[in-house]
Amino acid sequence: MTESRSAAHFQRIYEASADPWGFGSNPYEQEKYGRTLQALGDRRFAAGLEVGCSIGVLTRLLAARCDALLGIDLVEQPLAAARARCADQPHVGFQRMQVPQAWPDGRFDLIVLSEVLYFLTASDIDWSAARVRSSLLPKAVVILVNWLGRSDDPTPGDEAANRFIRASAGWLRVSHQDRRPGYRLDALESI
Repeated sequence: MTESRSAAHFQRIYEASADPWGFGSNPYEQEKYGRTLQALGDRRFAAGLEVGCSIGVLTRLLAARCDALLGIDLVEQPLAAARARCADQPHVGFQRMQVPQAWPDGRFDLIVLSEVLYFLTASDIDWSAARVRSSLLPKAVVILVNWLGRSDDPTPGDEAANRFIRASAGWLRVSHQDRRPGYRLDALESI
């Protein structure tokens, strides 16, 4: 495959199911969210960004750790569900955009790329890393979570994580890595 996954690809997935990956109920997802929060330690963040927020399950968990949080996704159906899920969280906002072609305004000390990088081509992963760099606040944390199963997605999970880490060398360093059945989690910190 030579292109990153398109909005039309995800539109079809969400038309078939409101929660196609079981974010709200799958034990795999719940365990992964717990590990993601553990990787953040006890830190509180001024401004968080979650790329690929889907229906907002992880967004709601991250909201408790952020003074302001922006969730983005490229399809409207999951964003509507995310807005409803986080309606009682006035410090959480949502925008529709396709990364890396579009990127939100603002600067962030937390950026979460959970289960999104492998949907991108290698060049779009590099571009995403450049976008991240341009929007980081000092002492920022970037979380990468990548599924390790076989698929026809543009970039395998390990390759996607390794490529982002290489592209961010010199301004981010790996502070924590966790490999579990089915996924890997990498926490990176500003140098």
